Amino acid sequence: MSAGPISALGDMLAGMQPELDDRSFIFVCASETPEGLPANAFALIQEEEGKTLVLPAQSKGEEGEFARITLQVHSDLEGIGLTAAVSTALAKAGIACNVIAAFHHDHLFVPWKRRKEALHVLQKLSREARD
Repeated sequence: MSAGPISALGDMLAGMQPELDDRSFIFVCASETPEGLPANAFALIQEEEGKTLVLPAQSKGEEGEFARITLQVHSDLEGIGLTAAVSTALAKAGIACNVIAAFHHDHLFVPWKRRKEALHVLQKLSREARD
């Protein structure tokens, strides 16, 4: 039986356990909902201007591709500060970050070429929260 979602910022940061996916991802715009969502789609976001699909890339490490880092902590959707803390830490390192929050985890998309550095920044942030 797993514990419920964590809402205290210090606990969320301490328990992040960031995990780097070995696949690269792309963000694709679609003016219409595609006929059937691609089976490998990570996300579909519907905006007034159109749809955005987040898909695994066909190659690895090309310009415009992103790495996905999943925070393994089950953060509460009403928890305060996790997104701000991780995006601030990455911003201080000059690393862009796009966040998709889901029910169980937060997923960070960072430039593919900076993925290992981003993972290191997040691991350091988590260690500091535990100390």
